[in-house]
Amino acid sequence: MKWHFEDFIYGSFDGVVTTFAIVSGAFGASLSPSIILVLGFANLFADGFSMAIGNHQATKARMDFIKKEREREEWEIDNTEESERKEIHDIYSKKGFRGQILDDIVHVITRRKKVWLDTMMREELGLVEDSRNPLHTAASTFVGFNLMGLIPLVPFLLYYFIATNNSGTEIFYYSIAATAIAFFLIGVVKGKIVKHNMIKSGFSSLFVGSIAATIAYVIGHMLKNLVY
Repeated sequence: MKWHFEDFIYGSFDGVVTTFAIVSGAFGASLSPSIILVLGFANLFADGFSMAIGNHQATKARMDFIKKEREREEWEIDNTEESERKEIHDIYSKKGFRGQILDDIVHVITRRKKVWLDTMMREELGLVEDSRNPLHTAASTFVGFNLMGLIPLVPFLLYYFIATNNSGTEIFYYSIAATAIAFFLIGVVKGKIVKHNMIKSGFSSLFVGSIAATIAYVIGHMLKNLVY
């Protein structure tokens, strides 16, 4: 199985935000830590599965669309060859090529059908074939969502299994800290893979994630005031 970094990061970030939204909303509604834990896990797997399926369908739909467009372009090359050849000429003319060089480019591209097709897909339609397996993108999203989305629930897990004497408020504060760590870790991983400064990338993700988490908390607090 091939892991896809962008889908893993997408799932990870959304998993942390969504789980913290459940935690903060439930805490705002004055629910017990045990109830918060149940709601958190129910959301973690249900929403993670939903996101994975959504990513699978989106990837498959894009692949089907690109395949259909490629078939259409292939038909046009087979049946309207001169018109398609002129399109290649116009594309590279707009890029600044003139005279014999332009003629040579058109000749080289159009003498091989695959190169011709690839060029039309990329230059005319702006489409690049997606070689990703939809199942792999779905799995990457699901694992990222559940792995990182679990972190805001860790303090509540400790409360449940270790039976700590901490109050619900203290556990929630620990969850805030765990959420911040999760955002920072996502940024560090992203920075390492794309070869950027990992610390800067970590704080960047922490900043963006904090905004999303704050919005989730504020909404939960507002709903509490409306309900009670």
